[in-house]
Amino acid sequence: MITTDVQNIVADLLAVDLDEVTLDARLIEDLNADSLDAVELAMSLEEHFEITVEDDEIERMNTVNDIVNTITKHRPDLEV
Repeated sequence: MITTDVQNIVADLLAVDLDEVTLDARLIEDLNADSLDAVELAMSLEEHFEITVEDDEIERMNTVNDIVNTITKHRPDLEV
């Protein structure tokens, strides 16, 4: 399931509690991600979901829900 996988990846990468990684959680403001975290997150997502995330897509991923939507766009075959 995309949402659960994304939440687990974000929580693990940013070393935050899973319950903080809600769909409306903002990566920078709420989860304290920085630009290096964004790059690492994109790489983790690409590897996990076997996709390629373009730089402009990374810039538009501000919330956990934005990430889920990006993955869904690339992998419509997976359950959200």
